[in-house]
Amino acid sequence: MTYSSLSTYRLTRPYRQILFHAWLLLVCLTVFGCATPVGVKRVDPQTVHRELTANVLSAGKLSERSQIVLNQKDLAEMFRKDPEEAVSQLHAQYVSDNSNANDLSALAEMCFFHAEDSGKREYYLASAIYAYAFLFPENQEKSPSPYDPRFRLACDLYNRSITLAFKAMDGSTVELRGGSFYLPFGYIEIKFDKSSLLWNKRVLVHFQPVAELEVRGLTNRYRWPGIGAPLSARALPLSNEDRISGFVAPNVQVPITALLRIPEPRKQITQKKLHATLEIYDVAIPESVAIGSREVPLEVESTASFAAMLAESPVWQTELAGFFKSILRQKGASQLRALRPYQPGLIPVVMVHGTASSAGRWADMVNELENDPLIQGHFQIWFFTYDTGNPIPYSASLLRESLTDAVKEFDPQGKDPALHRMVVMGHSQGGLLTKMTVIDTGDKLWSNISEKPIDELKLKESTRELLEQSLFLKPLPFVHCVIFIATPHRGSFIAGWRPSQWITKLIKMPTNILFGVADLLQQDQSALAFASTGKIPTSVDNMTPGNPFIKTLAAIPIAPGVSVHSIIAVKEGMPVEQGNDGVVEYQSAHLQDAESEYVVRSGHSCQANPHTIAEVRRILLEQLKP
Repeated sequence: MTYSSLSTYRLTRPYRQILFHAWLLLVCLTVFGCATPVGVKRVDPQTVHRELTANVLSAGKLSERSQIVLNQKDLAEMFRKDPEEAVSQLHAQYVSDNSNANDLSALAEMCFFHAEDSGKREYYLASAIYAYAFLFPENQEKSPSPYDPRFRLACDLYNRSITLAFKAMDGSTVELRGGSFYLPFGYIEIKFDKSSLLWNKRVLVHFQPVAELEVRGLTNRYRWPGIGAPLSARALPLSNEDRISGFVAPNVQVPITALLRIPEPRKQITQKKLHATLEIYDVAIPESVAIGSREVPLEVESTASFAAMLAESPVWQTELAGFFKSILRQKGASQLRALRPYQPGLIPVVMVHGTASSAGRWADMVNELENDPLIQGHFQIWFFTYDTGNPIPYSASLLRESLTDAVKEFDPQGKDPALHRMVVMGHSQGGLLTKMTVIDTGDKLWSNISEKPIDELKLKESTRELLEQSLFLKPLPFVHCVIFIATPHRGSFIAGWRPSQWITKLIKMPTNILFGVADLLQQDQSALAFASTGKIPTSVDNMTPGNPFIKTLAAIPIAPGVSVHSIIAVKEGMPVEQGNDGVVEYQSAHLQDAESEYVVRSGHSCQANPHTIAEVRRILLEQLKP
């Protein structure tokens, strides 16, 4: 390179640097010039939905609508730094303006957010008050649209805030009480009538927030949306007498809804002192409550309350215990139970469980029927429990006696026609007990016991009464319909298995049966069919194919005028007529004269099968037709 060329290179280098920086600046201006201050970006549908539904309850952050209010009022930054001051300023602006419902919605969500963060209960209570004022203005024309997402959010904030504002110290229950309560902007006087805690000669205690409970073991969980905090309450007897008797199950839990009623809420919010009333409603079914001139549905969670009761119930422990020995060693209180008091005008549906089972096995069916407004508007569900190892005629006599006593007690003058249209439904052995409510046996069952007429035997009065009630039956006039589910009308093949027969040796009989048999054995033993066997027949013996009892019972027709329906379980893949459910053959469960027969593909325990439940519902609705 010559001196002149090097000299030229040195002269042009600054110029080239200027050109490079100019080019870089041009590129930057071009690139950044394409990114406008305002723009859009396409996002996926899931992101769209999350943005539309995000709020303090679902995402732990304020909803878009509340954030807009804070931005409009220049309170967004303050709420992040000092939420209590932001709430105070927005409340003050609402009081001075007293017309912006948007502020009420935002205040409800802001207070709940801060209550969750700080644990201050007065902010939960304030959230409930703001939400109530947003939902129920004095002027109904100013009510929010049900299509406004804030409408449902306000309902949920109100419901959850009541639960959390009245939480007991243990954190798992709610303490319903009146008194004076602080608010961020004053205080509120709440009235509560303690007499509302009385329920069917019992007192309601231990209120659980059922929205916080996870339900297991039931197919469906029913939640009826509305207003109020759904709770489950224990109903404790007021006296020892009530503890050992009564129609309602002793461990029953009652679904209730708590409502904080605030008169003229938007007007009251502008004041320092507010007043309200805390009310509780016994709501086993969806119903409404009057708020001003509006009928508003109550929030109901009956499934969770039902599951909570079953979880704490000893019913499951009694299943095998009730097979191997008698829980009631002698005749005691009625074995007919219900979840609610007797309700005139509703047709009883009596559910009778099967062998080594319990009323708890009806749980799924009860959950479905109890949450069907059409069914619940016309029927009431009762349960019959019994020791399933006892002789079937004896258990059937207890069922018949319990039903008869209930009719006499609830309708002594015969004025309730619904009570005389009773539906009795039995699963497995329970179906055999069910049949024995609607047959005329004459002396057919007795002939299996003795060759002599009962009148020729010199028996104790207690023995004669026991035998007559168990073996000489007339149809109960108030049983209008019977439903058989997987019922072994001609016996169960597993009852005849040798292991089943061995197991029956562990069964212990009630004392009245033992005394009655001892009385019988003092008669001419050559005339007693069971004397040679050396044992009292158990339910397993009764259900063994070919047993004289089951053969005789199968041959006795059901009384005319009784509606008869059969649901038969057959395992999947088996031919129906040659199939079985693992316990009962189709041919054993089949009834030639049934009005309807429905085959469900299932094992023996088919009460929770949705097809079984749907068929039961159909049959029940059939009973409503004239």
